[in-house]
Amino acid sequence: MPIGNGDRLMSWLERFARPKVRGIFRKDDIPQDLWEKCPACEQMIFHRELEHNQRVCPHCDHHFRLDAMKRLGYLFDDSEFQTIELPEVASDPLRFRDRKRYQDRLRDARSEANQDAVVVAHGMLSGQPAVIAAFDFAFLGGSMGVAVGEALLAGTRLAVLQDSAFIVVPASGGARMQEGALSLMQMARTTIAVDELKEARLPYIVVLTNPTTGGVTASFAMLGDITIAEPGAVIGFAGARVIEDTIHEKLPEGFQRSEHLLEHGIIDMVVRRQDLRASLCQLISLLRDTPPTAEIVKLNQTPANDPSG
Repeated sequence: MPIGNGDRLMSWLERFARPKVRGIFRKDDIPQDLWEKCPACEQMIFHRELEHNQRVCPHCDHHFRLDAMKRLGYLFDDSEFQTIELPEVASDPLRFRDRKRYQDRLRDARSEANQDAVVVAHGMLSGQPAVIAAFDFAFLGGSMGVAVGEALLAGTRLAVLQDSAFIVVPASGGARMQEGALSLMQMARTTIAVDELKEARLPYIVVLTNPTTGGVTASFAMLGDITIAEPGAVIGFAGARVIEDTIHEKLPEGFQRSEHLLEHGIIDMVVRRQDLRASLCQLISLLRDTPPTAEIVKLNQTPANDPSG
């Protein structure tokens, strides 16, 4: 049977062209992170476009999670800031073990992220000094243990020392169960730290991100002079499923989302990530603005029967 032109073409492609193309573009040479899939709208987003948009989906406005260092870079002037060295704490005071030793979990988390679930840095926001504590959910779910409590105490004291605003950006599942009651004690310690800021009459602003739950919500995260949230963030103490199982009722649509909390007066603002830096700069300026002192001006009053008046 004679071979047609189409068969000859396919044979040539198989024997000569395809091996050469494979030799030029090897699988190992193709980056695997060029695209990311939005978990909300399932659209594929070019990695560079997503980073340029501060990791906010250009199709549906879904806010991806940010690591602490990237968050700090987006907020400070010219992405310039100085992180502070945090106090050392006992890494495993209870020698906790579940399926894995707590020390091993800490070691693995530190190999991929920071020293712990929060990074504290200082720098300038629109020329105004500020201290920011940014959480990293990738580090054991952003959970609050003794190290996080010490970090927030260090941040507040640095803000008092520098006479600057203190901003906290939590992303946390709550208290760290591997540290037991020691973790729960940080709720009280961080509340006391906030009181030190208020005594010094310094601005304390909280930016709630997805998620902010548990003991973090029940302590410093809800004590801000101004409480901001990113769109769509889950904010609450107990999870929605736990609440439904307890009260035996179906919760409203969007319950515990930032928009729902804004509607019911629990938070002050919902701000998109691209607008957050400008909003923080404006708020710090307003909160630090010293109102003019009232002066009593003595008026020259003319008696009613004075003809010269």
